[in-house]
Amino acid sequence: MSRAVLSIGSNIGDRLAHLRSVVDALGERAVAVSAVYSTAPWGGVEQEDFLNAVVVAEDAAFGPHDWLRFGREREEAAERVRIQRWGPRSLDVDVVTCDSGDGEVRSDDPELILPHPRAHQRAFVLVPWLDVEPEAVLTADGRRLGIGEWLGELDAAEREGVHRTDLTLTGPTTQGHAEC
Repeated sequence: MSRAVLSIGSNIGDRLAHLRSVVDALGERAVAVSAVYSTAPWGGVEQEDFLNAVVVAEDAAFGPHDWLRFGREREEAAERVRIQRWGPRSLDVDVVTCDSGDGEVRSDDPELILPHPRAHQRAFVLVPWLDVEPEAVLTADGRRLGIGEWLGELDAAEREGVHRTDLTLTGPTTQGHAEC
């Protein structure tokens, strides 16, 4: 079984529709979907706020690069153009972690570094992830901590810049944990 944590975000066009397109494409592979959060852009590029969420997905036939390919296909379908690092985008799908069934996958492949090398520094990843997997752990900087612990290490301004919205990516019966 391959299990992936995907961080999704959008700040161009119909942001909510872009995020929903990921959940819709995953279908029953989406086992948990966080609330939708509004967050200030990260990285110093002036732009509109993002909508962000985290989706936990499982597929026995998928490996880490399959999750990466899935994310890139969703970005392409949303007409994402990669012009500026940390710039505006219609859809961003990041593979945060992947578990192959034998434990956390580690990869130094420049195409897919796992676990995501900066996820532990980004409240817009940790806060939604905490929604759906409060006991999750993440390895970064040579340490393995719970995501709540990583979140606690962030600057207060970083944490306070992530605001839960009333928006949802799934129907009322599947919001939060969605069991397959």
